[in-house]
Amino acid sequence: MCCVSLAGYCSTLFPPHPLNMFKALAGICLLHLTTIFFLFWATIDDAWWFTENLYTDLWGRWVMENNDNVWVYMDIPTSYRKDYLQAVQAFAVLSCLFAVFSLCVFIFQLFTLGKGKRFTISGVVQLISCFCIMVALSVYTDHFHRDEKNGWYGWSYIMAWFGWLLTLFTGIMYIILRKRVD
Repeated sequence: MCCVSLAGYCSTLFPPHPLNMFKALAGICLLHLTTIFFLFWATIDDAWWFTENLYTDLWGRWVMENNDNVWVYMDIPTSYRKDYLQAVQAFAVLSCLFAVFSLCVFIFQLFTLGKGKRFTISGVVQLISCFCIMVALSVYTDHFHRDEKNGWYGWSYIMAWFGWLLTLFTGIMYIILRKRVD
């Protein structure tokens, strides 16, 4: 019942006019590029966890030494299990790669496949990207910074959650709207 009402609503959003179809496809591409930006930003930037004198990401840790306002790069502490850290790193990178691959598949399918088949594969690949970033975030949340009471999650961590939400939304959108936008 929900899919029927969603399909009716989507048909009012995307009436069969070529200019409207172009706007819809441009909007989908822009949303997908925004998703890729969030995922790359979260994976690369150094703001996953903060305290008063350190900040950390997936690749290293920066510590302020001697209150000189000089940040010094250090390796991730050995107290973090290496296998969990490598899993978080691998799944975050895989999420970025699958999101880029999904956009390439989307553009390729737009020009090669027939109506009704166009966005299914790109939607599935986007949902795989969503799964990868969800695994990375879940492992990071569960296994790191448990005993650090005076810290907080940074903007990269929050952007990774926004990236997860956008990959979920675009993946579902590709699968549901595959017949509406064609």
